Amino acid sequence: MRGADLLVETLKTAGVRRIFSLSGNQIMPVYDACLGAGIEIVHTRHEGAAVFMAEAHAQVTGEVGVALVTAGAGLGNAIGPLLCARESDTPVLLLSGDSPVAQDGRGAFQEMDQTALTASLTKLSVRPVRADDLGTATARAMRVAASGRPGPVHLALPFDVLSAETDAPVPTTARDMMALSPEAIGAIAADMAAAARPVILTGPVLSETRAPGLARQLTDAFGASVLCMESPRGLRDPALGGFGGMLGEADTILCLGKRIDFTLGAGAAFAADARIHVVTPDEAERARAHLNLGGRLTTHVADPRDAVSSLVAAATARAPADWQATLDASIAARADAPGADGLTPDLICAAVQRRIDAHPDTIVICDGGEFGQWAQAYTSAPRRIVNGISGAIGGGPCYGLATALAQPDAQVIVMVGDGTVGFHFAEFETAARAGAAFTVVIGNDRRWNAEHVIQMRDFGLDRGIGCDLSGARYDEAVAALGGHGEHVTEAGDLDAALERAARSGKVACINVAMHGLPAPAAP
Repeated sequence: MRGADLLVETLKTAGVRRIFSLSGNQIMPVYDACLGAGIEIVHTRHEGAAVFMAEAHAQVTGEVGVALVTAGAGLGNAIGPLLCARESDTPVLLLSGDSPVAQDGRGAFQEMDQTALTASLTKLSVRPVRADDLGTATARAMRVAASGRPGPVHLALPFDVLSAETDAPVPTTARDMMALSPEAIGAIAADMAAAARPVILTGPVLSETRAPGLARQLTDAFGASVLCMESPRGLRDPALGGFGGMLGEADTILCLGKRIDFTLGAGAAFAADARIHVVTPDEAERARAHLNLGGRLTTHVADPRDAVSSLVAAATARAPADWQATLDASIAARADAPGADGLTPDLICAAVQRRIDAHPDTIVICDGGEFGQWAQAYTSAPRRIVNGISGAIGGGPCYGLATALAQPDAQVIVMVGDGTVGFHFAEFETAARAGAAFTVVIGNDRRWNAEHVIQMRDFGLDRGIGCDLSGARYDEAVAALGGHGEHVTEAGDLDAALERAARSGKVACINVAMHGLPAPAAP
């Protein structure tokens, strides 16, 4: 077989059944091999979109998401979303075509040092130079992506290596397990048992979407509220309600895969005498935690996914119920929306929430600046994807497409601003072509509102620049691309529009003309 066949068979053995890709010269052998192996290729309109789709696929399936792009600008377009996958702790394998090894240094078409470009954003970046090595390199990349702190990896694939013959065996791969030591289990359990005001913080890898039911297990075992922090606004995330003002009262804090970084004020939010335990497999994150907190904490080497069951089994006492009740009430608290004329973000969220409540399985995707923050704070679904700690925006429609394909029985609703939706608008055509049915709700205030808010606050009411957008009819554009479109200007029309969008059986766009408001503040 060819090197491309060995690559694809290794992916198939690892459970890969779908790849997100934009075609190009150097990866045609991989396309041909996928056809023979029965692996589906979802053909996108932009390489960055393919990586965003792979990220969402990984989050809702628990698999390694795979994106395949060509060399040169193809790889260049794919690099930005690697940052999102790295910050969201999502296992993604980026495969890129590359110029032939035999022409290295001779100025081949699109010759470039690909691994040097991706190394800082990935856990592993490798360029195999022999067809015999493609299987083991692919298996290794899959294992590295999924093990420890999950994240993106990259394989550069020279064209002549893909085309060369090989009889190397197809390897298997599995995630490396990394359990807590008995000593660590005992130390954490003892401090949690003695705590009067404990809190458990998790990173994105232990979100309800990726680890369903885990938060309830921990709460039942320790009597501690469990919060997954996955927003770049950190403790100012409106979805956390008033929690930011309560964290300083906690006497014991257990961080399971939660980084001690800017989202926690580099640890400044913790009480000076709090007992702090950080569980992470990542050496760099353990070093960062000690840099920020010095001797105030204890770090433990383990994969948080492998630590939970041991910690739950070791629990011996629960914290007082009144502490958890107080903390849960602060998390649930929401500030009243400021009075404003017309259709406002809170009214849009209320209509979407009614739709969520009426369906047994909904996945909500929140992406963007101010409107994205309203969506995160004022909608609640069994599963969700957010644009994540990187702060990057624009992947929402791509997340929706991949989620709809992976979970066809779920109701998928994407909530984005009118600025955000423009990054990958062409993927509505991809969704229509691929038969991915989901609804995109655009909060359209005709501006980049996050930046507008900053300019008005910091520079003055007459200092706005570069934030205005038009009243473009995104709904009509989606209909022209093969989807379903709705234009809503009155709050009373939202429920019917959402119902029609769902019944259309297509990718749908509900373009809501709204009065933009700053993101909700903590109550």
